[in-house]
Amino acid sequence: MISNLSDKSPMFYARLAAVLYLVMVPLGFVGIIYVPSTLIVDGDPVKTVANIIESESMFRIGILAALLIPVVNTALVFTLYRILRPANKLLAQAMVVLILLAVPIAMFNEINNAHVLQLVSGADYLDVFDTEQINAQVMSALDLHESGIFIASLFWGLWLLPMGYAIVISGYIPKVLGYLLLIGGIGYVLDAFIYFLVPDANFEMSTYTFIGELLLPLWLLIKGVNVERWIEADKSSS
Repeated sequence: MISNLSDKSPMFYARLAAVLYLVMVPLGFVGIIYVPSTLIVDGDPVKTVANIIESESMFRIGILAALLIPVVNTALVFTLYRILRPANKLLAQAMVVLILLAVPIAMFNEINNAHVLQLVSGADYLDVFDTEQINAQVMSALDLHESGIFIASLFWGLWLLPMGYAIVISGYIPKVLGYLLLIGGIGYVLDAFIYFLVPDANFEMSTYTFIGELLLPLWLLIKGVNVERWIEADKSSS
């Protein structure tokens, strides 16, 4: 099976990478954006806890979606490695290492949301805490979860830097996509610094720099790679 995969056309890997990348879009929207923005009310622990209890299924779906992101991302990075290795093996390897560093951070971060579910479960062992204490612990766990996302976002940004530069020098994927990924990577890194250094800024640079991560999978899905140039690069790199 492994030999069969290694013999696949670069267009196969391009389309596979596109599908995996696009799968992460709804997962990220649900797990990182929609569920938290719908259920969490800043500065109002009572309303937040009430929302989570009332929409527990939604909260659990958000956890599942967030857990699936690093799983899909792992498959994606190894697929992209197959595509970008001919451009520059060292850059492709750096891309793999950086995103794999983000995987355990993102997955273990969901322990904070799992803790929230325990706190709102009404279990007997929680009777030692009054309602205000429970609410405070819920908000603390949610704050820790948000911090974990921004820690992971540092690596979500860093992996785009070698990937973007590899695309720029590849010759078989448009350079502009590589430059956009470099900009996107810088945006994620800045998000992490802004969050921890200027916590009251309430500003995310990646909101304006993510376009490369949308255009790349669309390009790979529709156009793929220049197969002749990919083969030339693959021969010269081996």
